[in-house]
Amino acid sequence: MSTEKKVGLSELYAQDPIEADRLVWGRESHASTRRGFLKKGALALMGAVLGGNVVFGANMPAGLIPVGIWDQDFPIKGKHKDLILLNDRPVNAETPPHLLEPLVTPADRLFIRNNGIPPENIDLSTWTLTIDGESALTSKTYSLQDLKTRFQHYTYQLTLECGGNGRAEFNPPAKGNQWTLGAVGCPQWTGVRLRDVLEDVGIKDDAVYIGYYGKDTHLSGDPDKVVISRGVPIKKALEDESLIAWAINGEDLPVMNGYPLRLVFGGWPASTSGKWLQRISIRNIVHDGPKMTGQAYRVPCKPVAPGSKVAEEDMCIIESMPVKSLITSPKSGGILRGKRQLEVSGKAWAGDLSVSKMEVSIDFGATWQEASLSAPANRLAWQPWKATVTFPDVGYYEVWARATDSNGRSQPMVIPGWNPKGYLNNACHRIAIKVN
Repeated sequence: MSTEKKVGLSELYAQDPIEADRLVWGRESHASTRRGFLKKGALALMGAVLGGNVVFGANMPAGLIPVGIWDQDFPIKGKHKDLILLNDRPVNAETPPHLLEPLVTPADRLFIRNNGIPPENIDLSTWTLTIDGESALTSKTYSLQDLKTRFQHYTYQLTLECGGNGRAEFNPPAKGNQWTLGAVGCPQWTGVRLRDVLEDVGIKDDAVYIGYYGKDTHLSGDPDKVVISRGVPIKKALEDESLIAWAINGEDLPVMNGYPLRLVFGGWPASTSGKWLQRISIRNIVHDGPKMTGQAYRVPCKPVAPGSKVAEEDMCIIESMPVKSLITSPKSGGILRGKRQLEVSGKAWAGDLSVSKMEVSIDFGATWQEASLSAPANRLAWQPWKATVTFPDVGYYEVWARATDSNGRSQPMVIPGWNPKGYLNNACHRIAIKVN
């Protein structure tokens, strides 16, 4: 487990309010007047966090925490108050495992993974999606109304997980958001099949990849700088469950999760599921946009020793996510009084595959008990499981969970192969229980 300290907002401002302004909001201050001013991107971020435009934000004194967040952790409009903020700029937040107990993840509990600043003042009547690229037979632009009226709608429950979920446990530590367990969710997504739109444009025989472009703004504020542009092989793009989505659980997408339009590729790193979608290019090469090259979302093609430097040519792009599971009930740290039996439940998923077996252990993995495992709602949805465990005596216990995928590969009991960017940690989840 990483020992890096997470500094809260109040502590950050107490240490150095001027530097806190710069780190959190990107605000520069006039030392002589102690008056700050907000650049457009920083003002947009503050507005997104506070839930409304900061009308006189340019006049806010330097080093001042907005009172709207003073008595709270760091509220995010439309999100559950208990989401754990990992980064303020851009906003990134994860979901505690016990909040993921519902079969269908509520929109307000879905994690946030942003690389830039979400667009402001979205006008649905002018929002468009352009399909182009060297492997497109033509180029076409669709309005939201075009997408909703010209193509059949589909709804799938699809699992999204950040490629770096679990990064906090790697040692030596890996740079990036220190996700623990909660950068995952499985809502219902509604939209049109990406395949139907691509085929409406026309796909050349030499197509190998698609790449997306969103409408978020780079942290630098440069409107011409692309924040992130990733994609998937054409085979993945043409799967039934690959969606251009505008709704989650029957409602509009949350702003922080891509409103009004995004891609959804269940089972693959969530970074492939581009948000605030405005363009898709059909490529005759592996897409080479920002965060597709170098070591971003790649792991060593062969195992390496912890702390090793790995050449770019020896890194492979992450595709299907590994088998994994969570205990979502009870919450870790529970105390069992007057009884020895405990019902535990959770979720399990396996990228492009399905989960074939679920097990739990109360003796640190010395023995395992099979749990009851349900089928997914559809392909690429997570699977609920439950079990009843019996503790032989009073004392401290850990309940461990282990999933096995349809190819027979199980979760490791310890942290899996180290990699420079801290991706793909699928070690067994465990919770603490004290029996009195």
